[in-house]
Amino acid sequence: MKILGEDGGPSSDPRSFGNKKFWPRLAVLAAGVGMNFILGWFLIFLGLLAIGTPTEITADLDLRGARASASEITIIAVEKDSPAQYAGFKAGDVILAIDDQKFTEIDEMIRYTTSRAGSKVSYELKRGKTVLSREVVPRASPPAGSGPVGFAPAEVALVTYPFFEALKLSAASFVSKTLGILSAFGLLLKSLVTSGKLIEGLSGPVGIAVLTRDFTNLGFAYLLQFTAALSINLAIINGFPFPALDGGRILFLLVEKIRGVKSIKWERVANTVGFLLLILLMVAVTFRDVDRFSEQFRRLLERLL
Repeated sequence: MKILGEDGGPSSDPRSFGNKKFWPRLAVLAAGVGMNFILGWFLIFLGLLAIGTPTEITADLDLRGARASASEITIIAVEKDSPAQYAGFKAGDVILAIDDQKFTEIDEMIRYTTSRAGSKVSYELKRGKTVLSREVVPRASPPAGSGPVGFAPAEVALVTYPFFEALKLSAASFVSKTLGILSAFGLLLKSLVTSGKLIEGLSGPVGIAVLTRDFTNLGFAYLLQFTAALSINLAIINGFPFPALDGGRILFLLVEKIRGVKSIKWERVANTVGFLLLILLMVAVTFRDVDRFSEQFRRLLERLL
């Protein structure tokens, strides 16, 4: 459903969007961006208050008044081109056992895998509600700053907080996530302008679909955090002052307010060109996503056929 006169074309209908005054039009254009920001914050708040937020349990973490589930040794990052990546380890996987041995201390687990360098080691992992078996050969001489298998482990628990504490922490987390996404967006623009290349980690519809599946497999608490970050991401992108986006339309509206003259023709041309450029960017990102996730698509097709 579209708003009457949303395309900016001339109309004699007083209900048309283009015939409304400055402030109502600004409010409508800003509403979508604002609601995505609000949704992102609310999902973070909901996780902290009621659902549980995956939290790394450290010695200096203040959990007074909070409720936490039993912590588990969890993979929080997987190094690129490492044995862990090649074996199919993913961030969020819980390590249940190694060679049928259970570990309660991370240092003890690392000492064991280091002692098994060059030999095949069997991991029992939990991904959401699914238990998986993975075999890997720890490296005898891993790169500096990396472990023998190539993942970062941490004690992770689902933590909830009282209302006002959740309110405070959700605001801080919202600001942190927003600044992080803005920083990544700035790197993307810099890379496109200086080298014409896409930065590593940028995903389009295909990549988002794969990531959504992965977070769904990990459980609702993880999916909630991913959805919050995705909503903030959409708000930032849509609010960017580029033609065809709400931010671009707001920019034209501000120029119109300053000049006192509507530039309908130029705005429509700019929006058309901007839309085409966005489509080209989406196609480029989609091709890269298909290449990056080609192995996962192959496995999916094998299951379907």
